[in-house]
Amino acid sequence: MPSEGRCWETLQALRSSDKGRLCYHRDWLLRGEDVLEECMSLPKLSSYSGWVVDHVLSHTQENPPSSETSASSRATSALDQPSCVPRSPVRTPASSSSSSATPDGAEGKHESQHTESVVLQSSRGIKVEGCIRMYELVHRMRGTEGLRQWQEEQERKVRALSEMASEQLKRFDERKELKHHKEFQDLQEVMEKSSREALGHQEKLKAEHRHRAKILNLKLREAEQQRLKQAEQERLRKEEGQVRLRSLYALQGEVLHLNQQLDASEQPRDVPKPDLSAFRTRGNQLCGLVSGIVRATSENGFPTAEDQAVAEKALQEMRDLLTSLQQEIARACEDKRRQDEEAAQEKQQESKMQQGPEVPRETPAPSQGPGGKQNEDLQVKVQDSTMQWYQQLQDASSQCVLAFEELTNSKDSQAKKIKMDLQKAATIPVSQISTIAGSKLKEIFDKIHSLLSGKPVQCGGHSVSVTLNPQGLDFVQYKLAEKFVKQGEEEVASHHEAAFPIAVVASGIWELHPRVGDLILAHLHRKCPYSVPFYPAFKEGMALEDYQRMLGYQVKDSKVEQQDNFLKRMSGMIRLYAAIIQLRWPYGSRQEIHPHGLNHGWRWLAQILNMEPLSDVTATLLFDFLEVCGNALMKQYQVQFWKMILLIKEEYFPRIEAVTSSGQMGSFIRLKQFLEKCLQRKEIPVPKGFLTSSFWRS
Repeated sequence: MPSEGRCWETLQALRSSDKGRLCYHRDWLLRGEDVLEECMSLPKLSSYSGWVVDHVLSHTQENPPSSETSASSRATSALDQPSCVPRSPVRTPASSSSSSATPDGAEGKHESQHTESVVLQSSRGIKVEGCIRMYELVHRMRGTEGLRQWQEEQERKVRALSEMASEQLKRFDERKELKHHKEFQDLQEVMEKSSREALGHQEKLKAEHRHRAKILNLKLREAEQQRLKQAEQERLRKEEGQVRLRSLYALQGEVLHLNQQLDASEQPRDVPKPDLSAFRTRGNQLCGLVSGIVRATSENGFPTAEDQAVAEKALQEMRDLLTSLQQEIARACEDKRRQDEEAAQEKQQESKMQQGPEVPRETPAPSQGPGGKQNEDLQVKVQDSTMQWYQQLQDASSQCVLAFEELTNSKDSQAKKIKMDLQKAATIPVSQISTIAGSKLKEIFDKIHSLLSGKPVQCGGHSVSVTLNPQGLDFVQYKLAEKFVKQGEEEVASHHEAAFPIAVVASGIWELHPRVGDLILAHLHRKCPYSVPFYPAFKEGMALEDYQRMLGYQVKDSKVEQQDNFLKRMSGMIRLYAAIIQLRWPYGSRQEIHPHGLNHGWRWLAQILNMEPLSDVTATLLFDFLEVCGNALMKQYQVQFWKMILLIKEEYFPRIEAVTSSGQMGSFIRLKQFLEKCLQRKEIPVPKGFLTSSFWRS
């Protein structure tokens, strides 16, 4: 039908129109009712239409056609009716699209035709299309504005939330800091409270500690006083025990020596020997008795007075036994002599009656040793006279100990104090003697002399005198002599020059108080038997430690001292002895002779050379003696002295070398070099440290 064809044409035209080309969204309804209402309501131009026209139609041509201008004018006038829109040329999409035509002529012609067709459209279509465009722009602007506002609102909310979170964080930090401050304050209060309680407890403990310390100090002082008292008692007991022990050793040595003499008692071969077995058996029994006492003493500590009394009784019995033996031998010799005289008389009578030629008898020649010299054996034992002198000195020392035994054993505190004061007054001045000036040495000498003379002397801040106790003088003399020898054993052994000041004081005291000199010799002989000279012999059944003590060794806890220390002590005592025999106190009387002068030194030297040498000991003592006393002996005996030196070099040196091992050649080489140098110079040098006149002027 023709009408149907026109309908399709109409639809096609409508589809080709601007409105037909619009895109419609089916979901507008979901976006909001306002959008649908606006679409259903009559199109109206808003107050923004002018702005839309200005922005939408801003790209139109600069010189539009007149017809278009007029159409625009009409559209504008029509648009101005419902609302006030800024006046501006109105363009349609057709005009807009025509403005962008290419310079091609065909296209331009077609565009112009199309433009004309658009212009010919009704003003209502243009108005609707403008409204649609305006609505789209406004809606877009409204959406943009809403989106912007929503973004601003969200940003504002975010800022508000951020600020709120920041404030909450600040409040949280403040609460946390407040909580920390509160906890710190509580902790500080607890600590202060604990500190106050601790200080109070500490003060209480300090008070208790001071109280306990005071009590403990009192107890300690009492304990210290008790300990000192016990130590003093123990020391006194030990000193007394040591005195008894030394006395017991001296008694044992004397008993052993007497037994040795008992065994060595001989008589001429042609004299009928009496029965000596009983004497020797009893002598051995006495030696065993004394040795048993000494052995028991070594195990139990120190000997008692009963032990010493038994030993003294055994010694006296041994002396009586030896005297009886000698008397028995003397009677046998006397009987033999009478028999010989009677036999000689009978032979003379027979010879007168008989006649016959005499037959001369040849006497055998003495045996010759190497070099054509007579080989004579040296002695091993000391001479009897020397041994008797040694025994007398030991007896005098033992009697002195017995004389003040009551003082040493006294339990009275006053007696003990007197004993201690006397011992200090006797020993301290001797300890102060050294290589000091002569004036100081004279003060020490005067103090010792005053003490021995019974005059009071100052010691420890108070006056001391031997008259305070009847046994005080014996005690002081014994301790003084013991201290002099101990100084030689210790001080002179370490410093050889100290021998001369100690010796000159000892010599002066010896000259004024002879008993002190005898006690000095007794102590010296006991500690250094080589100063006699005396070589103790080892007896069967004798303990090795006892024999070592007899030789001068120090034995402590079954340990014998080293050989070097032993030789050092022996050397110090021999040097002191060699200095004493040549020195005299310069302020004494020169009319008196020396109480123990150089003649005793010559005797010692002669006797030591008549005895077999001991390894390492003889060479050391000879060197020390000659170095100290050689110059004085040279001046005194001159040629005889040099003869003795030659005898030592030519005959005694080989004997020393024969008994000296390779490891002990030091002392022998030192002695040999010293004598060779002296023989070469023909002079014995003055010993180092010898007291000259300048010493006494200082």
